[in-house]
Amino acid sequence: MAATTTAGVGWIGTGKMGAPMALHLLRAGIALQVQDANPASCAGLVAAGATQAADSDSLARGCRIVFTSIPDDQALLALVEGRGALQGLARSLAPGSLLVETSTVSPEASQRVGQVLAAAGLGYVCAPVSGSTAIAQAGRLTVLASGDAAAWAEVEPILALYSARRFWLGAGDGARYMKLVLNTLVGATASVLGEALLLGEKGGLTRPQMMEVILESAVTSPLLTYKKDTVVGTETLPAFRLDQMVKDFSLILAAARQERIELEVSALILQQYQAAAQAGRAGQDFFALVDWIADAAQPDPDREG
Repeated sequence: MAATTTAGVGWIGTGKMGAPMALHLLRAGIALQVQDANPASCAGLVAAGATQAADSDSLARGCRIVFTSIPDDQALLALVEGRGALQGLARSLAPGSLLVETSTVSPEASQRVGQVLAAAGLGYVCAPVSGSTAIAQAGRLTVLASGDAAAWAEVEPILALYSARRFWLGAGDGARYMKLVLNTLVGATASVLGEALLLGEKGGLTRPQMMEVILESAVTSPLLTYKKDTVVGTETLPAFRLDQMVKDFSLILAAARQERIELEVSALILQQYQAAAQAGRAGQDFFALVDWIADAAQPDPDREG
């Protein structure tokens, strides 16, 4: 894509996902202000040409379009509504400015943010992303978007800088629900695969044998292909931590309760992830659930037969 120049763009949240996404904007020629609760995490972007803001309020006052990539509902609400000495984006951004929120947060929190921003005359695009840190670095994320259609038309060319696919899902918070739909399937894959591999191992098969066949079968997927090395034990660095999947499945079940529906299988999967986290796997890749399932199936030597 040809170099782009867009004045007054800011990025709040420069962690594992936010930093590579923001870097694609810089490489395209966008003059970018950045800010994070951990100022040191902005160092790589500053070295690449970004300007580091002292806090989110000062960043907002100098930008018309602000992107956020933050950890959870509480962080988003505090950022928009203000906390302590910070007055919040809803007051710091000039009327007519736009907020593009790229994180995985609950529909309930997102709806509240949308109401606050609308009351302040600000545009709001929900734009959570699907993909790993490696995919973010490659600029190949999938964007799920909903909210203000006019704002979306304006910001889509910027989102194209870090994404391969973008889906517009209409007004409201459809993008939030779509992200939870995808994460339900992603998290469930590790659970089902763990039980399937356990059965095969009890029958004398090895994980490498099974994964070779699975990846050539009708049930293969890009996710399973990507996670093969994690499953067979040759890749140990987490792309998405197990405790983050606990958070996401908690959001999934909270959204289900809000909609007055029961997700029985998802509730059981959350219990698996919680147990695996308590067993010391919280900081590992979420596909470590496969190992936890195998461990949990072993007989307890301290238990009387």
